[in-house]
Amino acid sequence: MAASELTKKAIKQAFLEILEKKPLDKITVRDITENCGINRNTFYYHYQDIPALLEGLLSQKADEFVLEYPHLNSIDECITAAMEFARSNKRVMMHIFNSGSHSNISSLWRICEHVIRKYADTVFADAPLSDSDKELFIRYHKCATFGLIIDWMQHGMDEAYVDDMQRICQLKRGSAELIIENALSER
Repeated sequence: MAASELTKKAIKQAFLEILEKKPLDKITVRDITENCGINRNTFYYHYQDIPALLEGLLSQKADEFVLEYPHLNSIDECITAAMEFARSNKRVMMHIFNSGSHSNISSLWRICEHVIRKYADTVFADAPLSDSDKELFIRYHKCATFGLIIDWMQHGMDEAYVDDMQRICQLKRGSAELIIENALSER
């Protein structure tokens, strides 16, 4: 790994460590640089600002998530896996969510789309579904997933909500397959 990549990795790790302890809006570039032993210029060489660092980190985590779960067989599994990831990083997630920054919500929006798109690519790999129907599927499930995650976070990531999420998943089981079936039957 190149020195530049090692530095970026150290910056992200320092940021995560601090984010575990402090709300996002209380973290400074100085906190990060002191934690990982670099100067401010080095930080700014790699990242424009803390929101850019956060977006890069969230995108990396989304990619890692997709690699960890490359063959999710249902939207239910996507939501369950995403909730498990969020639960294992609860303090970090709540610090990000409670910062109230629009860019953080935008990042979550893009992550939801990224995960659903990867899932759709797997589900529709062999299905003769039109591009427009596939995009509608992605849009709908991105919005639903985003809404469920925001609702859960607004409730402080309460563990009781996980049971509700599992019940929602049970109630809608088979809906993705039904969308494919309906789209194909209209041809």
